[in-house]
Amino acid sequence: MSPNDTFEPEIIGFACHHCAFAAADLAGSMRLSYPTNVKIVRLPCTGRLDIVHVLKALEAGADGVFVAG
Repeated sequence: MSPNDTFEPEIIGFACHHCAFAAADLAGSMRLSYPTNVKIVRLPCTGRLDIVHVLKALEAGADGVFVAG
């Protein structure tokens, strides 16, 4: 990485369908934006998230993971 390059972390977000994903969906319908390096995965409930999914996201190259419910 050269000194002129800026680090853009790849972030995977696991979001509850009824709570956090609904907020992200509302932001989209209001034409608000969030960084393109943030990818959101909708879950029926964050309680159903298994640690294996978080580890696989990191193993696949994600720089960070967040869980929102």
